[in-house]
Amino acid sequence: MYVRDAKNREEVWLLDHIESMGLDDTAFRSRDYVVAIDEESGEKAGFGRIRVHKFGPDSDDDEIHEVCELTSIGVLEGWREQGVGAHVVERLVEYASDQGFETVYTLTGEGGYLAQFGFQRIDESRLPEPLQRRLEEKRDGVDPDAKPLAIDVVEFRMPDRLREAFKRAPEGREEASTDETPEDFGIDPDSATYKYDTGR
Repeated sequence: MYVRDAKNREEVWLLDHIESMGLDDTAFRSRDYVVAIDEESGEKAGFGRIRVHKFGPDSDDDEIHEVCELTSIGVLEGWREQGVGAHVVERLVEYASDQGFETVYTLTGEGGYLAQFGFQRIDESRLPEPLQRRLEEKRDGVDPDAKPLAIDVVEFRMPDRLREAFKRAPEGREEASTDETPEDFGIDPDSATYKYDTGR
């Protein structure tokens, strides 16, 4: 099992699972996602996203600022409880750190899950301005219970039990087909049209 950057051809797979899980697809770009893959079968097990928000300049300075948000973490049903989501989160926090971010924010009703990695609840007034708007949007849409959490990237920790579960996954799974289908490229086979408008 490993986690890698999403490929452009996985747009439809991502959008299908984001939709079926009721996750947030605002400003969707496949290149913002990572995908967890079983190296034995090639089967996709989970995914997640870091979304970068730019804001400014304002009256205090002339700089453009950036903050990053961890969002749209999903694990396919047969892969849950095996450390897949944890490793998706880890990879995204590493990515944020590599891009120079010191803090990763998330807006979610699943704060208990993220607390095991070191994410902590913060006051809404401490959220950067674009994330205050995002919090309102999420509460009005896909996640009415969303609350703001944050972590300093150097504080991230992976519980040993999740690291071990990820190493052991999968046990006794059937081999998945690696054949590509029209849907892998975003084409609806029934109508020969694209399933989603991704802005291209």
